[in-house]
Amino acid sequence: MDTLVVGGGVVGLSAAYALADRGANVTLVEKGSLGNASTARSAGGIRSQFSSRVNVELSLASKEVWDAFEERFGVDIGLRKTGYLLLARTEAVAERFRANVDMQCSLGAESELLTPAAATERCPGLDPEPFVAAAYNPDDGFADPNLAVQGYAAAARELGVDVRTKTAVTGLHREGDRVVGADVRAAGATDTERREVDRVVNAAGAWAATVGAMAGVDLPISPRRRQIAVVDPAPPVPESVPLTIDLETGSYFRPERDGAALVGGHFDEADPARDPDAYDEGMDVEWAARAVEHAADYAEYFGPDTRIKRGWAGLYAVTPDHHPIVEETLPGLVTVAGFSGHGFQHAPAAGRIAADLAVDGETALLDASPLSLDRFERGETLTERHVA
Repeated sequence: MDTLVVGGGVVGLSAAYALADRGANVTLVEKGSLGNASTARSAGGIRSQFSSRVNVELSLASKEVWDAFEERFGVDIGLRKTGYLLLARTEAVAERFRANVDMQCSLGAESELLTPAAATERCPGLDPEPFVAAAYNPDDGFADPNLAVQGYAAAARELGVDVRTKTAVTGLHREGDRVVGADVRAAGATDTERREVDRVVNAAGAWAATVGAMAGVDLPISPRRRQIAVVDPAPPVPESVPLTIDLETGSYFRPERDGAALVGGHFDEADPARDPDAYDEGMDVEWAARAVEHAADYAEYFGPDTRIKRGWAGLYAVTPDHHPIVEETLPGLVTVAGFSGHGFQHAPAAGRIAADLAVDGETALLDASPLSLDRFERGETLTERHVA
């Protein structure tokens, strides 16, 4: 089976690897460099604390791969299981925590509900006063997305995947409802190559809607700009501190090496769609100052001597319900995009499902039917409240 994977981020590479592992003849095209778009700009979080069942299932299936990544792929991705700590300021959110922890544990996660005082045992610099409850999972953590890209890319090439960077898809071809081919063009080339394929996998992230439109498919996936700051906290954040999220303000931080920390959050009510080919990849200094102020509101690490070192901006590929679209959208066209900021952590499971759909037309990994595109038409959208 000849398959074309569009997108060289971690989701596309995971899909290409899984397809080749299933025996498909795979070409992957990436208009830029591998993993250099949203993947490289991710905070690298890996968690199973979500409020929807399907997101938890995606997390748990992916964690099996992340936990064994070095053994399987020969690359140490710097996986650090410091946990995730989610904080609730109101009883309404605390009640959702209780229901979510029960659901997560029923699926095999290690989540637990904590009092604010108990939360300070995991995060010693936390001010417990603003909060009424916390949720914690010691098996959560983070890893280096760039190292994961390297591991997947090397493994895919070893299985015979033809990886083409600086190569863009410029059109898709249909015969009736079936996608049967694609036009691709390398950077600097004057000629377009027409490729006849059995399957196209749209893993183009922030560009997924553009690729879908080439086949006449309207994907409600919108690129939204998100920022991260690297700071020198005062006092330093211990490396054992979990990735901590003040869920109701959206503020979060996590430790880096050598006492530094990542600080982030989305605080701007205006959230316009961005052109993924022309957006500001730099960090706004005013936003970074606000991010540090938010973190200082509930953690003692971010005192007045905290120094902002650097930062960056990337794109979330956001759907209306903050869940991805994972399905065979048309015969011959598999969509695996719109992860709304969770693409890195869910990439192993997403790539496996995309390969299963391309080869078998179905997957046994988990029930992916809630992630179909037509949920938006049916009014059966999902709810994900743990967005960060």
